[in-house]
Amino acid sequence: MPVIAFLFVIGLLFLIAGIRVINQYERGVVLTLGKYSHTKTPGLSYVVPIFQRMIRVDIRITTSEIPQQEVITKDNVPVGINAVVYFLVEGPEAAVLSIQNYAFAVNQYAQTALRDVIGGFELDTLLSARDKIADEIKVVVEQETKKWGIDVTSIRIQDIELPADMKRVMAKQAEAEREKRAVIIKAEGELIAAENLGKAAGVLMTSPGALSLRTLGTIEKINPDPSKTIIFALPVEILEGFKALAGKVK
Repeated sequence: MPVIAFLFVIGLLFLIAGIRVINQYERGVVLTLGKYSHTKTPGLSYVVPIFQRMIRVDIRITTSEIPQQEVITKDNVPVGINAVVYFLVEGPEAAVLSIQNYAFAVNQYAQTALRDVIGGFELDTLLSARDKIADEIKVVVEQETKKWGIDVTSIRIQDIELPADMKRVMAKQAEAEREKRAVIIKAEGELIAAENLGKAAGVLMTSPGALSLRTLGTIEKINPDPSKTIIFALPVEILEGFKALAGKVK
């Protein structure tokens, strides 16, 4: 009886040791005597102790940060760039059997691809089309990681650090551009004002006495200092306007 009880306890422990609970966001890759046999889905599962081994694989989206890389652009400008890679495991078997550490491998391959791709672009393109460049890096990384059962969902370039002298040059360029726009806007405003003044002058010239009234109104607004005398040289057109007004009054 003691022997039977001992064997019963051993058998019970053996059964309990093989019970596994797989979470909804996991898959269980089972190796039987070191050889892949099957993949377990979420829920309660059982593996045979000693003979079988289960490796859990998280299939949620993983965020991996690419540390700042020193890259030389196509126009020979050194920049510091860091990015973020978002990926998930879509083939748990390949992720376990094809590569030792898929998360580390994705990060390292993304670093290499980032340097290679950005080296083919000029600085202006890098600053204005970072999303397009990130998509090109994603395509390069996906070509390799697909074989590992990894799906790269997105790559985003975060910061682009420029040399201090380049920042000063770009600041001067931006300031010059703003000044140019201000001069253009001012010139356009003066052109519109001149056109309107020309139209107004044309209307005044065609209306007898209108130019004279306008001149009198301007003189009235000046309101000179009583201690000073202002002399106006009236054009002939104004004198003729006065005569026209006098004729109307009569």
